[in-house]
Amino acid sequence: MPRSTLITERTLLILLALLLTTACEPKTATETHPADTRAADETTLKNLDNEWSKAASAKDADKTASYYSDDAQVLPPNSPVIHGKAGARAMWQSMFNTPGFGGGWKATKAEVAKSGDLGYTSGTYEMNETDAAGKPKTDKGKYLAVWKKQADGNWKCVVDMFSSDLPIAGAPPTVEKKETAAKK
Repeated sequence: MPRSTLITERTLLILLALLLTTACEPKTATETHPADTRAADETTLKNLDNEWSKAASAKDADKTASYYSDDAQVLPPNSPVIHGKAGARAMWQSMFNTPGFGGGWKATKAEVAKSGDLGYTSGTYEMNETDAAGKPKTDKGKYLAVWKKQADGNWKCVVDMFSSDLPIAGAPPTVEKKETAAKK
């Protein structure tokens, strides 16, 4: 074999060995484990939740619906599941059209998964309206909103559930109320 061919083959072998060595090097900590942004994301979710409540308090159906993903599910009390942002908007507009409607909610907890793409907020709400007789009514309850980080990095609510703390009219007393009544 000519000498130039041997040099070329050796050079190629050395380059191949270097390439393989470099490709097989362990990744750095930032390459294998992206920065943990959960604390910042949890603050973001609480802020978004607060802004969302303000939009609902202002009776702005478009702004209120903008916090939902296009494929969101809303699980209101004593009602079927509402699918999609348009359905959520219609639900809110109906609530806003209720005489005396007002109120809002406050997140008491926000948590983001270690993966950084899912999180939730939970808290309490208070909604006011006027009944058919013109008497003011207040509903207090709790809620849970599941948020998903979108491809653009923004968070959207994918599941929104809320339920009243008030008993359903005509419903039998709860265990807690039975225990309280028994003590009297």
